[in-house]
Amino acid sequence: MSAEQIKTVAVIGGGTMGNGIAHVFARAGYKVLLHDLDQRSLDRALDTISQNLAREVKKEKISEADKAATLGRIQPVIDKVSLVGADLVIEAVPEQLFLKTRILKEIDQVVGPGVILASNTSSISITQLAAQTSRPEKFIGMHFMNPVPMMVLVEVIRGLATSDATFESTMALCEKIGKKPVAVNDSPGFVSNRVLMPLINEAAFAVMEGVATPEGVDTVMKLGMNHPMGPLELADLIGLDVCVGILDVLLRDMGDPKFRACPLLRKYVAAGWLGRKTSRGFYKY
Repeated sequence: MSAEQIKTVAVIGGGTMGNGIAHVFARAGYKVLLHDLDQRSLDRALDTISQNLAREVKKEKISEADKAATLGRIQPVIDKVSLVGADLVIEAVPEQLFLKTRILKEIDQVVGPGVILASNTSSISITQLAAQTSRPEKFIGMHFMNPVPMMVLVEVIRGLATSDATFESTMALCEKIGKKPVAVNDSPGFVSNRVLMPLINEAAFAVMEGVATPEGVDTVMKLGMNHPMGPLELADLIGLDVCVGILDVLLRDMGDPKFRACPLLRKYVAAGWLGRKTSRGFYKY
């Protein structure tokens, strides 16, 4: 299916990444089927999208009419059978292999054979996920950055069996929604997290070993390396549990001890200090 033929996009999961992806596609004029397990989760996702659109109105990036039209293009759905009309499905559920595999298998059985399946995974093998479906040639990775409405990058990851047509359609589609796609081959953590997670991990080790405070580490990276956000601030934004999960995938799949998660990261996760989403991580919010 070409990018021009894609009119309806289904997004699986209304969490931070899912609602951001739904926001971007609806804003670009696509009909969006936003799927989650219950109405409460969907209401929360729609409320987040509405708030984010309101910020765009306040900044005069869009009008109130644009906001209303965008929200009008998003259809919340609970029953997976409702996804049958989608031309593209993007899975954006938590970064757990068993969960993604189960959901992708279910979706594969519901949607038509010509539909492209994409995963927003940040570290799991696209080849492995594709193999769980009946259409590995139509399976691809679309790794959006957080926060999705603001960040322009999308890593487009080809699995071993991904066809040229699927890859080309996905690259073109990213351009149509105002994103900058970068082609990446299937490798643990792809490019973004293979480079970013060791930085965050080493920053955590620096704090654990008493080299500097979180504020000190982040200030060095912002003023010395011109990073817009320090690595520990960024870790809190991503979620410390997500960071540990990605590091575990990198350690398992790369077999290199440099990806061993810092014990301080694990301790914070065990304490429920996951970052911004729990109001406590390296910083208090």
